[in-house]
Amino acid sequence: MTAPLRDRIAPLILALAMTSVILTSVTLASVILASAVALPPAALAEDSQFDKMRAKVATFVAEQMERLGGLRIVYKVDGDALRETVITDLRDEVYKNLREGRIAFSGLAIRDGGVEVKIADAKGREQLARKLASGTEGLPAHAFTVTDGGDGLVRLAPTDAASAARLHDLVEDAIAMIEQRLKDGGVKLASVQPDGTDRIRIFLPSLMEPERITAIFARKVTVSFRLVDLSMPAEQAQSGTPPAGTEVLLGSRDKQPYLVAKDSALDGDDISYAGPGFASGTKDPIALFRFNGRGTRRFAHVTEENIGKPFAIVLDHKVISAPVIREPITGGSGQISGNFTLEEANSVAMMLRAGSLPGHLTLVDQQVIQPAAKP
Repeated sequence: MTAPLRDRIAPLILALAMTSVILTSVTLASVILASAVALPPAALAEDSQFDKMRAKVATFVAEQMERLGGLRIVYKVDGDALRETVITDLRDEVYKNLREGRIAFSGLAIRDGGVEVKIADAKGREQLARKLASGTEGLPAHAFTVTDGGDGLVRLAPTDAASAARLHDLVEDAIAMIEQRLKDGGVKLASVQPDGTDRIRIFLPSLMEPERITAIFARKVTVSFRLVDLSMPAEQAQSGTPPAGTEVLLGSRDKQPYLVAKDSALDGDDISYAGPGFASGTKDPIALFRFNGRGTRRFAHVTEENIGKPFAIVLDHKVISAPVIREPITGGSGQISGNFTLEEANSVAMMLRAGSLPGHLTLVDQQVIQPAAKP
């Protein structure tokens, strides 16, 4: 079994092993381990086989867990919002390439599920095609098609395969966010699995309080990136009157006051990815994040204009980090450190991701299931 695949299967085995503690009639962990060993290594290497195994495991777990009763919830991911995000990112990437290549154009617009632009010069059209064909980190070349509509009109549209892959990734991101939210809310045992292409099924054994779970997911995570105001000490602003357009926020860990701008330079919608990682030098756990095309440009501009000044990263109105800008950051990615444990770094990353998740989750179904009657 390859290391990447083992890493993907491990959470399933761990979660189900935890489940076996409350199921006296079946030793779940041994069943799952046996199922994993029974599958050929070559087949396990394929995503489709992994998904099939996870589906079978989820079905088995649901059948056993429902004997205990509990709360079953189904959420739907907003695929329409995701498509809008993908097309907007594509338009921004086209605009970026046109400007950098100094290509004359007109009529750049989102239309009928794609992006259209008119480039009169044939060489300009060829130049744009070459730039887009090279792809970028956030927008690979195979993710869209380019067609020449004639008369200088160029149309770009996401491929069906790329759209399906993005939806799959969004569901996986949402599952990770849900698991973290439940954990942060004190819910230690839960089965969270994909249900079809755009739905997520949650089962919470022995939990009969739907309002408790509703409250956990109703809380909106706010993410913002704000400049720190150095015109007066934060302690002075805290005890007196802060300058116009600023407010005092406390650090999430050090509890120290920070005087920050009320207006955000960037927010959660500008983030395309967030996850835990390790610092290259110290190997300390950190939270990594990456901006989308719009966020990358805005972040580059803000850092270029504010070298030497601190920049606060704010989650739920608490400052989790306030690094000093040393140089313009044009690559569109960053990291948050703060003597985190790996669990804390993952929690911060999931909060960043929750604040940027394209499309909200819609509640489709919620049922309180009574324990099965003993024979």
